[in-house]
Amino acid sequence: MRYTRISADCHIDMPWLPADLFTSNASAAMKDRMPYVTDGPDGPRWTTKKGAAMGLVGGTGSTGGKYIPGQNYRLDVMATTGLFDDGKKGVRRPADPHLRIKEMERDGVDAEVMFGILGAASRLGDHEAANEMMRIYNDWLVDFCRHYPERQIGLANLPYGDIDGAVKEIHRVAKLGLRGIELSCSWDMDPMWHPMWEPLWQAVNEVNLPLHFHTFPSLPQQVRDRQVGLTRRAAFFTSVAGFQMNLINIIAAVIGAAVLERYPDIRISFGESGIGWIPYALDRMDFEWEDRFRDIGLKMKPSDYWRRQCKATFQFDRIGTKLIDDIGVESLMWGSDYPHPDGVWPESSKYIEEQFGHLPKDVVHKITCENAGKFYGLIK
Repeated sequence: MRYTRISADCHIDMPWLPADLFTSNASAAMKDRMPYVTDGPDGPRWTTKKGAAMGLVGGTGSTGGKYIPGQNYRLDVMATTGLFDDGKKGVRRPADPHLRIKEMERDGVDAEVMFGILGAASRLGDHEAANEMMRIYNDWLVDFCRHYPERQIGLANLPYGDIDGAVKEIHRVAKLGLRGIELSCSWDMDPMWHPMWEPLWQAVNEVNLPLHFHTFPSLPQQVRDRQVGLTRRAAFFTSVAGFQMNLINIIAAVIGAAVLERYPDIRISFGESGIGWIPYALDRMDFEWEDRFRDIGLKMKPSDYWRRQCKATFQFDRIGTKLIDDIGVESLMWGSDYPHPDGVWPESSKYIEEQFGHLPKDVVHKITCENAGKFYGLIK
């Protein structure tokens, strides 16, 4: 297939999955601990026996929020396509491979990379049940991706808070044919510089699949949810304004712990990270390494490891596109973020032109197609 546009950051979220997916496929011991759909004041919603709030069916974003017309321009644009109205009718456009292809074609996207439901697992509040959820989701994802394997690239979700379980799942999903794996980013995860992660690095290296970290809120959701009125809006604004830069904690940890020195074949993508802040982060790491951290086992500057093994995805970043040489064009991959509130679907062409219009065509092609195509083996 000839590719002209590849989105390296899109999503399949809990609100769009089949209502009985987890209860029908869980082991007998886990069935009662699985999320399910029930009626609520705003329509069908995902919940658990313990009452965990896991989003409205067909709701907005990964958390399944209620669509409120006029509050978010990007959601209003998406709503004009009938996405949320269809969701209320049980038409799961983002989670139906055939309907999703039409969504891609509406946006001029030839192939896309789909992050999964790790956020839902963290909200479940039950690590053992979350691991069962991940297994079920990954099996469902294999079937989803078999229809258009060169166009829909699903990322397997690794068990949450269980390194041994994650290692086993890495080897299992590698045999199932999925093209990448995703590890949770959350407030209660252990720092990535800790030696406890070594078995995971070994497993990722062995299966030769790209590892993904997706950005996560700069403020825990439960903290925001305790606020009211304009204070709650201010808390949400704070979270939205800074959430992408949180990933410095993982980028610096992986590089600083010499993971990429020990495993030069490991490939890592940071989903929806944005890019405008990365040149400062790379320069800062380089300066500190040269000044006082020559003892941490690196043979190159931190920025060299970044350029050799890492990718960052973004949908709209006017500052970042002015600093491409400082980041490394080879490390950048555009994504539409479909179907999230921060995304640019179905107007990707408009936003691509606005932020890349000043760049040479070959550079734009690398960022919007070629880099992702090579990273996921779509382009040789």
